Amino acid sequence: MSRKWIGVAGAVLALQPGAAMAQGALGANFNEHYEDVDYRELDSAGATWIRLFLPMPQVDRGAAEHGAIRTTLEAGARGYKTIFTLKWPQNDRDFPKAGSAEFVRELARLDAVLPLVMGKVDILVIGNEPYFETREQDRDLDLNAFYEAMAGRIIAYREVNCGSDCKTKLYMGALNRLDLKKNRTASTERWLAFVKATPEIDGVNIHPHVPRIELSKAFLDYILPRMRPEQTFIVTEFSLVGWWQQNLTKPVAPAFADKYQAPRNAQNWQIIKAALETPFPKEQWDDFLRMSPWFENRKHYIANQMKIFRDAGRLAVATYGFKQGSSMSNNFGPKKTPWLLNSVYAGRTIRPNADGSAAFNYAWIDDFRRMQAQ
Repeated sequence: MSRKWIGVAGAVLALQPGAAMAQGALGANFNEHYEDVDYRELDSAGATWIRLFLPMPQVDRGAAEHGAIRTTLEAGARGYKTIFTLKWPQNDRDFPKAGSAEFVRELARLDAVLPLVMGKVDILVIGNEPYFETREQDRDLDLNAFYEAMAGRIIAYREVNCGSDCKTKLYMGALNRLDLKKNRTASTERWLAFVKATPEIDGVNIHPHVPRIELSKAFLDYILPRMRPEQTFIVTEFSLVGWWQQNLTKPVAPAFADKYQAPRNAQNWQIIKAALETPFPKEQWDDFLRMSPWFENRKHYIANQMKIFRDAGRLAVATYGFKQGSSMSNNFGPKKTPWLLNSVYAGRTIRPNADGSAAFNYAWIDDFRRMQAQ
């Protein structure tokens, strides 16, 4: 291969006491990539909600100076609604026991963050992906005890420092792959029992990253009966990334190969890698996806998925992957999770616009904008 190729309104509930302010909204998710927030792109897409997360060990570098906190607060000051997720990565150890030095350290990190965000962010999410950011053997009731303790600390702080009319709503999150029976456990049952039994918690967060849209319904079937009727759910991440993954090692569409002189035996991941190494003109990247049935046939995924969420009648806010970030493009290969195909803005596979802003992905932008009007 040459170097060149290296109905919605009726489903929306009226606001319940303590429920998130917007019902059925669609916003922009940036994960940890606060550096990618560009207000020109948000405004062009019509987005009014943004979501970022903070890996809690990074608080040790200084909470007030952390980019995720500063960017979230700046967005709020500009009038955007904000979701801020606290992430506790535990991939190499079990959860600390109450009273241990490690547990005290986690409380200290939390205590450094809460004065900065409480009463300023619209939604604070307690946990990012607890069951994916943990070793399999640690996904037990110790996990619950830890997150319940963190939630208790947050609830107590909010009560004393923000009051009963506090702007900041609390959600527990997020649950993954609930379509798989192995992920519906005694621990996830306790997770939702805690949500239901805790009046200060507004609901639960889910992350339906699935290979087929139909599988997202299993998430709702699981969580909704296990919450109080007035509680809502949020979806800070969702995608068909499992489907994109299945197609990475398949041959590129012949029509694309012929039009752009790519080898006919090139695989899709190789085209993506080439675009990351030397970003394509917008027409070329759009052609790559448009000429690929596995992508083109799912170009209305955002609208279709939002309909499922909204039809449940209890969606507060969903945020979708907004922009290709550095973690998506590093060391791209056939086994890399292709998160970058989700992105509304393709700033790493398409050459930037003349003003330096990122170009949008043709498949997502129109439906994303349309969802704002609904």
